[in-house]
Amino acid sequence: METIVFPFSSKFLWAKYLLVFALFISAKALIKLPINGTIPAVIVFGDSIVDAGNNNDLNTVIRCDFLPYGQDFAGGVPTGRFCNGKVPSDLIAEELGIKDIVPAYLDPTLKTQDLLTGVTFASGGTGYDPLTPKLASVISLGEQLNYFKEYIRKLKAIAGEEKTNFILAKSMFLVVAGSDDIANTYFVLRARKLQYDVPAYTDLMVNSAAEFVKELYGLGARKIGVFSTPPIGCVPSQRTLGGGIERECAEDYNVAAILFNKKLSSVLNSFKTSMPDGRFVYIDVYNPLLGLIQNPQKNGFEVVDNGCCGTGNIEVAILCNKLSPSTCTDVSKYIFWDSYHPTEKAYRALVTLILQNIIGDFF
Repeated sequence: METIVFPFSSKFLWAKYLLVFALFISAKALIKLPINGTIPAVIVFGDSIVDAGNNNDLNTVIRCDFLPYGQDFAGGVPTGRFCNGKVPSDLIAEELGIKDIVPAYLDPTLKTQDLLTGVTFASGGTGYDPLTPKLASVISLGEQLNYFKEYIRKLKAIAGEEKTNFILAKSMFLVVAGSDDIANTYFVLRARKLQYDVPAYTDLMVNSAAEFVKELYGLGARKIGVFSTPPIGCVPSQRTLGGGIERECAEDYNVAAILFNKKLSSVLNSFKTSMPDGRFVYIDVYNPLLGLIQNPQKNGFEVVDNGCCGTGNIEVAILCNKLSPSTCTDVSKYIFWDSYHPTEKAYRALVTLILQNIIGDFF
């Protein structure tokens, strides 16, 4: 990896850099930040919603580095994003004016400059429950944290201690997990049902989430946004598996998601007292996505209960491939790309709405 040397020995030059950076970001940003507010990087952890290719070289079925994934990404290239195009972390960085995409930390073509503006450590199929990544043979949140520690060491080597501390304190950290715990580990595989009822299992999840956030804080993060779980019972695959013959939303899945979200919101709110110099932001995606599903025409969608890929009922990851029959010809009509993940168009609608509502909470 190429080494960049920055002239940080002079306080004047350091201050000048910050001023130029702030002006550059404000000029490009689509979302208006508070006066004197700056976000130099977007640093991401979690699951397939924000994985940009970290699973590509893993021995797992939870991967998507093949067409038709990425068909609408720049150049029509499958990058390992579980989408037809960009994923939320890309769109958030784009809206903030930082850069067009947030690359995977394990991408072998990762550029040195990308360390300065953010990467994603996310791994599709992981979760707060430590059993979840084991079942899927993917990267756990604990392992993602170890990669983050390595990232900090690299950042210090290329940018110095002062700038590294600035990046950690001012960047937007995003954590996106929980869906695979509820949908796969608990309901589909039933791997925890004998040990835990839903209230106890959501306690396990939220305790793990809380510890992860505290670990990030301990490593220097101060602006941490944690996504709620979505209405997971309404994604196409879970309608198929748990929604009965009519493929309605699987309400028991959604009840679990709502319970977890309530607990997550409460614990993040409590951190405002115990860690007052931090900003801990609960990011509600449950209600915005449910609104999109219940009122699709408002945003130009037509299909809510099937994905575009294949039949749209069950295909995801390796089951969604270039041999999948009946893949749709007009993805713009669909909220879901495969049977589990939204399309870029749906993500754009959600990100624009969500960012406008929560950006002030990071300052």
